[in-house]
Amino acid sequence: MTIEDELTGLHNRRSFLSLLRRHVGFANVRQTQVALVVVDIDGFARLNGAHGYAFGDQALRHVAAQLRLVAREQDYVGRIGDNRFALLLTRIMNQGHAELAVQKLFRQLEVPFEAGQGKMRLALTAGAALSPQHASQAEFLLRQAEKSLELARAAGLRWLFPPVVDDSQRFSEFWDLEIELDGAIQRGDLLLAYQPKLRMDDLRPIGAEALMRWPHPARGLVPTEQFIRIAEQTGQIRAMTMWALNTAMRHASNWKHGGPLSVAVNVPAELVARDDLPDMVENALQLWGTPEVALVLEITERSLVTDPRHSFEILSRIRDLGVKVSIDDFGTGYSCLAYFKDIPADELKIDQSFVRGMLTDTASADITALIIDLAHRFGLTVVAEGVEDAQTFALLRARNCDVVQGHLFAKAMPLDAFVQWLRQPVADPTGAAAASVG
Repeated sequence: MTIEDELTGLHNRRSFLSLLRRHVGFANVRQTQVALVVVDIDGFARLNGAHGYAFGDQALRHVAAQLRLVAREQDYVGRIGDNRFALLLTRIMNQGHAELAVQKLFRQLEVPFEAGQGKMRLALTAGAALSPQHASQAEFLLRQAEKSLELARAAGLRWLFPPVVDDSQRFSEFWDLEIELDGAIQRGDLLLAYQPKLRMDDLRPIGAEALMRWPHPARGLVPTEQFIRIAEQTGQIRAMTMWALNTAMRHASNWKHGGPLSVAVNVPAELVARDDLPDMVENALQLWGTPEVALVLEITERSLVTDPRHSFEILSRIRDLGVKVSIDDFGTGYSCLAYFKDIPADELKIDQSFVRGMLTDTASADITALIIDLAHRFGLTVVAEGVEDAQTFALLRARNCDVVQGHLFAKAMPLDAFVQWLRQPVADPTGAAAASVG
């Protein structure tokens, strides 16, 4: 089997991925760290168009040579795409070592290289990720590094690392949680809790958001952000999302209520652009869907930033199934205002940081009012989450918000408690007559 890229003499994609799997496996067993740096030549297609393919080949060989100079004896360099390279740094102590390697590469590329009769300086963008901090499997480590590259490019940065957790935590508590999370679905360890969503004008329940919980027998309730991050790093997030879709639809199919309800399920960013997401949703609908319950998928703004066109196509296919799309935490991410008119969505959820600041921060109140007005102009429903007091509720009602969700009415609760809650009247916190649930 050929292991070298013919043009550059580096490891080809297949050979490099084999090495990556091996060394990520070593790192898992030995509890050491490796770093993966992925590099693209900016505007490579334009360079080929302007100077010819021979020049492009020369540029590729130049980048390959610079990466070899950065690599230590125990490191590996590969060409994994047309103008995409990867550098595997083994046995590093911390993220700083990987950052030094990236900085060295960029310093070397500041020197122009010979290009025909003249000289040219190449521009590169890089993304990086660490194992096991960002992923403990090779394929997901590569995906994290490539995601960092795309985010760096979108933000106008030369290179980017995703956030990391504290190393001392990672090798003790986080390591154990990774192992225990594997198989949690099969053991029945994960649960869904439901937080009601209420229509603003009469406080009639219109549905609930399904929130994943992991009540650990020894640790207690594991923070959701913690185990979701681990699931994303280890590649378990797809199976967990599929479980949540089916479980939420199964539970909701048995809810008894005087009118239609919806159940909202959170979909992580990495799944939004996957071509098989509509199939996952359609399968859940075929198994558990009923006319009385509508499915809502909640996604975050950052789900759309890497490849908006493709993400929009996926979401449009999902809406064609009769499923609604909600943009969660709106206003805190990459703010999709540039392509707002094209978003295939039905609902916006104002981030709770703005909602909770409405009474004390004029900017938060103004941003909330602007989001409500903008959403209504495009025919979108607006949900305010994190509503915790009557004064904020009254202000949101005055701003014509459509739906409210928060501890003022109910915390997220187990299925049985939510079913019981649905049977109770909901009191208006401003002192108006109680709304009948029916």
